[in-house]
Amino acid sequence: MFSIIQAAGWPIWPLVACSILALALVIERFLSLKTAKVAPPKLLDEALAVSRASVPSPDVVRQLEQNSALGEVLASGFRALNSDPRCTEADLRANMENTGRAVAHRLERYLNALATIASAAPLLGLLGTVIGMIEIFGSQSGAGAATGSNPAQLAHGISVALYNTAFGLIVAIPALIFWRYFRGRVDEYLLTLELSAERFARHLINLRRA
Repeated sequence: MFSIIQAAGWPIWPLVACSILALALVIERFLSLKTAKVAPPKLLDEALAVSRASVPSPDVVRQLEQNSALGEVLASGFRALNSDPRCTEADLRANMENTGRAVAHRLERYLNALATIASAAPLLGLLGTVIGMIEIFGSQSGAGAATGSNPAQLAHGISVALYNTAFGLIVAIPALIFWRYFRGRVDEYLLTLELSAERFARHLINLRRA
């Protein structure tokens, strides 16, 4: 593999860097988008149970906030009531929506970078191939004026140049697959957070009126 990379020339090194970066982003997103870190299944019911009679203490709210992304959204509702027990419904929802937007931005982090790699890698591979072909035909035309071109050498040079295109596709295809996977996963999480926040907001409004 290293000999192929060396033979493909300098244009393949940006693709190597893209492959390393894409692998790092995929690993990071797998670790960050675990269900336990984003939206634990029973967390909403636990938050509803602990606040059935009144708003819990700041220590409990702090633990909820540090639990997960969903916990952060739910805790923002508790904090709004703790800071102002008579806050309006609009203020309560606005507070939770602002926290939800910050959480959504964090969940979507690095997805644009992964999509950029998936789009740019084939173009980088094509660029490397074009540069390689220019160099091959340039050297062949220079040598051909005196001795004639060597078909075997020409075929070998073309195959080496095409390594760039192949490597670009090898990087781009998995990057695109993982980007689509993470995009769908984030969209599913955002829907869960939105529905949970709406249900929790109604609960807090009823709690404030009680």
